[in-house]
Amino acid sequence: MTEPAGAGPDSLRLCGRVALVCGASSGIGLAIARRLRAEGAEVWGLARSERRLRAAGLDGFLVCDLERLELPELPPATILVNNTGGPPAGPLLEATPADFGRAFRRHLMAAHLLVQRLLPGMVAAGWGRILNVVSTSVREPIPGLGVSNTIRGAVAGWAKSLARELPPGITINNLLPGYTATERLAELRAATAARRGTSEEEVEREWLAEIPEGRLARPEEMAAAAAFLVSPEAAYLRGQSLAVDGGRMRSI
Repeated sequence: MTEPAGAGPDSLRLCGRVALVCGASSGIGLAIARRLRAEGAEVWGLARSERRLRAAGLDGFLVCDLERLELPELPPATILVNNTGGPPAGPLLEATPADFGRAFRRHLMAAHLLVQRLLPGMVAAGWGRILNVVSTSVREPIPGLGVSNTIRGAVAGWAKSLARELPPGITINNLLPGYTATERLAELRAATAARRGTSEEEVEREWLAEIPEGRLARPEEMAAAAAFLVSPEAAYLRGQSLAVDGGRMRSI
């Protein structure tokens, strides 16, 4: 495995920590899991695909569908990364109550249950980091992602509320990825092109035109930001939402 930039023997900030990374079988979740491991943490991945989890080469893994809200026995993690695949694309007016229910269970209720299960261990250790991989839609809704926009906003509100209740030494923050080259983005590009009757190449050109950096993000760039947010250096960051979007968003 290629060592991530900025990680190595001189930057093992997470030695002795145990991390549980949800959605660690691919994309941003896998990149975060590998980065935290490179920084010295014992990393467990949680996802639905046993085959992909085995291929990830982590310290341990749990096969689990978070939408079912049936959690397995968890490792004694003091770092929790809540991350899972987003709801399908589509106009908000076409969404059904079942669409909202599935997304709410997978993104908010599962994260809440994981926090409740792991928090006693964090309290005992006097240290903990909870990071939610959400979306820039928390600040600016993304066209064609009605259910996702709604649920991501709910997760951000939940996290901000928890930030007021968690004891000292245990923080919760949100990572807001911009357009990142993952399977999820490829699915969104295809769905957008089909809905508008245009090509995927045209959809991507429009995206890139809105990004001052002029390119899609790499999952490893999200992982670098995540590694900081769960590190000892981020001890005074609490209840914040960090956008890593190449400057795409226009809001302050």
